[in-house]
Amino acid sequence: MSLALTRGQAAGVRATVGVLAANAVYFTVSASGLVAVHSLSAEVFFIIKSVGAAYLIWLGGRMIVRSFRARGVGPSPSLAVSERRSFWHGFVAQGANPNLLVYFSAILPQFVDPARPLPGQVAILASSSFVIEFTVLSVYAVLACRAGRRAAPRFRLVAERLGGGLLVAAGAGLASLRRE
Repeated sequence: MSLALTRGQAAGVRATVGVLAANAVYFTVSASGLVAVHSLSAEVFFIIKSVGAAYLIWLGGRMIVRSFRARGVGPSPSLAVSERRSFWHGFVAQGANPNLLVYFSAILPQFVDPARPLPGQVAILASSSFVIEFTVLSVYAVLACRAGRRAAPRFRLVAERLGGGLLVAAGAGLASLRRE
């Protein structure tokens, strides 16, 4: 939503595709059984958590700093570059959250019949999840983009600063997460 609000609808949709790509990785990992939550080492958990926290703090800090810069009439060259990176912003933000491995590993088995072939079931679950999530996140991106266009410049600055602060807080919260 933050990319759609500040960079436009296309950037928000590209970030949505990045989120879904990270979810595809989590579906694959949790369905394959190669990584179980219980066997996830403390070191791997710490690395994933640290990368995710640092990324969220970095994104939030960038939003805050960008909100203090003077805005020109047209998009800056960095705006075009960041739009090309929207996919990776969504992918890294979603993929660097170690809690999602727990989520996918805990939720997915509840919808799988062990007496039937696993690949087809996971494919149906993943496909339906992707369609639903793409639809919902794309609608959010469209609404955030429209809200961003209609918002007064002063409100947009406050929204960017607040959004950046929330991302920094989320990163700090993720950094303080302890594995039990």
